Amino acid sequence: MNFTISVIIPTYNRYTMLKRAIKSVYAQSFQPFEVIVVDDGSTDDTKKIQKKFPDIIYIYQTNKGVSSARNKGIKEAQGEWIAFLDDDDEWEKEKLSFQMEFHRCNPEVLVSYTDEKWIKNSNEILIPKKYHKPKQNGFCDHVSYCNIAPSSVICHKTVFEKVGFFDEDLSVCEDYDLWLRILREFSFGYVDKKLIKKYAGHKDQLGFSEALDRYRVKALQKHIDCKYNVEVAKELLKKYDILIRGAKKQGKNFFPYQKKKEELLKKFFS
Repeated sequence: MNFTISVIIPTYNRYTMLKRAIKSVYAQSFQPFEVIVVDDGSTDDTKKIQKKFPDIIYIYQTNKGVSSARNKGIKEAQGEWIAFLDDDDEWEKEKLSFQMEFHRCNPEVLVSYTDEKWIKNSNEILIPKKYHKPKQNGFCDHVSYCNIAPSSVICHKTVFEKVGFFDEDLSVCEDYDLWLRILREFSFGYVDKKLIKKYAGHKDQLGFSEALDRYRVKALQKHIDCKYNVEVAKELLKKYDILIRGAKKQGKNFFPYQKKKEELLKKFFS
């Protein structure tokens, strides 16, 4: 099995954090084949990044969103394996080494992810229980929440040929949607070690957007006709209840969510 790894880092106006992320890649005990930075239309100093790291492949595109940037990197990658790293995250130095060893021992597994640390104000913070990694890694184990951080994932390039790429119409929860699509076809491996650092508290942090539940619904609706449709329907009902309560609290129109909830109940649970 070929273990050439292409690291894909999408970025937008985070020059300082991007430098930290790239340094963590070059500090790896297992060195990747290439590092691809896709600049999604930055207006800060990000264009200077190749002077700082001359060996990276730097690609600039007009602002199209993180999904487009990741997809561009996947399509340009020459390695057999794709490793994602968000520009505001950081890898521990053994991250790639542990995952490649996992795949050597489990050649039938084409996707893996790791545990993580959450950092705020330079201190590690407790991760809420609902975001703890599940004991199993099937579709139904990940349908409630996105427990797989993009920066922890390594994926064989053939997987994208089977399931497609990140959905560029989803500005958040695009990873949640892709992991569910992959889990419909493939098994995920899990390396039970905290091998990435996720930094909380800075601005423009998509993972903490208030619109997450609306986008989770959009992502889940794409899977309502799959073989796990009942599990998807149950999760959608929970999400609709959350959105209905939120709309009522804010004095907004909740009837579209109520209608979808009633249609779902009639279709699956009448």
